Amino acid sequence: MPKNKGKGGKNRRRSKNENESEKRELVFKEDGQEYAQIIKMLGNGRLEALCFDGVKRLCHIRGKLRKKVWINTSDIILDNKADVILKYNADEARSLKAYGELPEHAKINETDTFGPGDDDEIQFLSPLFICQN
Repeated sequence: MPKNKGKGGKNRRRSKNENESEKRELVFKEDGQEYAQIIKMLGNGRLEALCFDGVKRLCHIRGKLRKKVWINTSDIILDNKADVILKYNADEARSLKAYGELPEHAKINETDTFGPGDDDEIQFLSPLFICQN
């Protein structure tokens, strides 16, 4: 019986060499492209992003990034007329901010789960139960 080399299905992705620790060249925006921060994931490869030019756009994750690059809310992306071209990791986003490409109010690695104006003044009231024997 032949030996199973394990190159089919999900094993193909596992066997790839991941060079996550290697630094890649920083990509800056060109004409027709804009930096954006993801507000909401909508499903079906679509997301809602707030571009740093002040426009809220409905973006589409292109096929090159699908199932290979995982995109979450509050990530910094590069988009081209509503197509997601590139996702920046936290170090790259910090260096973009240092170069002055991103505005100072851009939050990197900070998620707002409640939204603006909500305070952390949540009070839980529990009644006292007295057991008498």
